Amino acid sequence: MSSKQYESIAPRRVAFLGLGVMGHPMAGHLARAGHQVRVYNRTAAKAEAWVKDYGGSAAPTPTAAVADAELVFACVGNDADLRSVVLGETGAFAGMQPGAIFVDHTTASADIARELHGEALKRGLHFIDAPVSGGQAGAVNGLLTVMCGGDAAPFEAMQPVAMAFSRAVTLVGSSGAGQLAKMVNQVCIAGVVQGLSEAIAFGQKAGLDMKQVLEVIGKGAAQSWQMDNRGKTMVDDQFDFGFAVDWMRKDLGLVLDEARRNGSRLPLTALVDQFYADVQALGGQRWDTSSLIKRLR
Repeated sequence: MSSKQYESIAPRRVAFLGLGVMGHPMAGHLARAGHQVRVYNRTAAKAEAWVKDYGGSAAPTPTAAVADAELVFACVGNDADLRSVVLGETGAFAGMQPGAIFVDHTTASADIARELHGEALKRGLHFIDAPVSGGQAGAVNGLLTVMCGGDAAPFEAMQPVAMAFSRAVTLVGSSGAGQLAKMVNQVCIAGVVQGLSEAIAFGQKAGLDMKQVLEVIGKGAAQSWQMDNRGKTMVDDQFDFGFAVDWMRKDLGLVLDEARRNGSRLPLTALVDQFYADVQALGGQRWDTSSLIKRLR
């Protein structure tokens, strides 16, 4: 965990559902910031391990985890996982108190965000879709960027609490807008990583010292987060960290589904999605997304 400095706010009773590579440190920041945290994870051993790391308590079901919580945070895998922790007899909505706020950090579809927002309102609850950017390092260091969709009042209530694991938490529109903004984010990343892959592969074929070249062009208009953080590791053929190819394909699938609905033309994104399928076929399902360059070697 990082040495992040936390804002001084009144401690809240919170729950966190989903303790994967993102959720575990995010929930940890909430505990370190002084909030009372109860956690749930489908694999109970992960919840018990979190309690050993940070204190707080673990619950056997989402319903039990959210009892008395003012804010419920979740970070799970996809739409189906989200439904499983929110709905049904043991889901979060069944146990949340009136007026409580559910904040979903899963990268999911805009459709499920709107669906759960509507279901929450019927029950006297609030739902904010709040996907994040910054990857595992951002979660560990408490420096995520959070894009939110939903209503203003619950957003204003959750924003200072979510700052425990964030550098920025911003309301970008109504329900579903957070997920749409995350899709925009992934489109940008896909194009940048493919361009960077082609540039490095080209430079290496041309006999250039690509680490030196990246240092030079990284001070000019070609600079990007991907170049700064992944360029040298791409040169070294290192991909055992960061955001996995399987996750990126899931995200790009959401993007392409939404594009079919709204009539957007995404020729480059569709192409890069297929390039990631090639990387999966090479055995790179869990490689970092910068492994696109493997296709070119």
